[in-house]
Amino acid sequence: MSAKPYLSISSDVKKALSEGKPVVALESTIITHGMPYPQNLEMARNVEAIVRQHGAVPATIAIMDGRFVVGVEGDDLERLALEGGKAAKASRRDVSALLVQGGMAGTTVATTMQIAGLAGIRVFATGGIGGVHRGAEDTFDISADLEELSRTPVAVVCAGAKSILDIAKTLEVLETNGVPVIGYQSDEFPAFWARQSGFRVDHRFDSADEIAKVLALQIDLGMGGLLVANPIPEADALEANVIEARIGEALADAERQGVNRKALTPFLLNRIFELTDGQSLKSNIALVENNAILGAKIAVALASKSAPRPSVRRA
Repeated sequence: MSAKPYLSISSDVKKALSEGKPVVALESTIITHGMPYPQNLEMARNVEAIVRQHGAVPATIAIMDGRFVVGVEGDDLERLALEGGKAAKASRRDVSALLVQGGMAGTTVATTMQIAGLAGIRVFATGGIGGVHRGAEDTFDISADLEELSRTPVAVVCAGAKSILDIAKTLEVLETNGVPVIGYQSDEFPAFWARQSGFRVDHRFDSADEIAKVLALQIDLGMGGLLVANPIPEADALEANVIEARIGEALADAERQGVNRKALTPFLLNRIFELTDGQSLKSNIALVENNAILGAKIAVALASKSAPRPSVRRA
């Protein structure tokens, strides 16, 4: 059975895909679970506008009313932002049940990749990927994002892994799964709110065109996805030692309250927002917008490589 009957693609996105124009997928858990209303709606609209300004078509992805919606727009986008607190958080394991239930769900990095791949979108811009949680040697709490990157041919542009995670173990799992980690104008893997993590990327490239070439070859070889690590702009970054201290406090609060599994990341992000007096949210928005710019540039470069060359008439 094909997944196509469950795909609902907006007219703008469908037209762009049919004409070979650049499209950038955008996730929706950042709307439903990552930020409060109305900042989430404002952020979603701004990020879509940034993608358009840089020559690509945005495709915000969510699960709504029993369908994979590719290109959430208008009233649906506002409903997603306003009712996000009631929405499910959809990872790969939840997809079939949520489609049957017909409810609303924000899609994680893994599920956004999955749906983008089904729709034929090859570039996806987000904030930060999920990964191996601290203490995973006891809890086995490892995000499905990492395995999805190994199987779905989509480039994920991010500001690294969220600082609340165990970045060393996250990079090890990515290596085990054969996922190339590309640093954009950086030799070091970023840590979401901070520009440095202390760990190196696999390869560095300094232009979107070079990254698009790697992505095109990765797709041709059938080798799964590509992780593009794009550090947060320096002006918006938080000091690594400061944010690490706040993360430690948030983790201790989560342990005291018994928060774990899929509820853990939203809890930590909200608690860190409180502990940084809102600065973490400002930085989060800035890094998402920065990733949208790079995602659009890569999508434009990829589309130019895929475009048919004009025929040459001979005299």
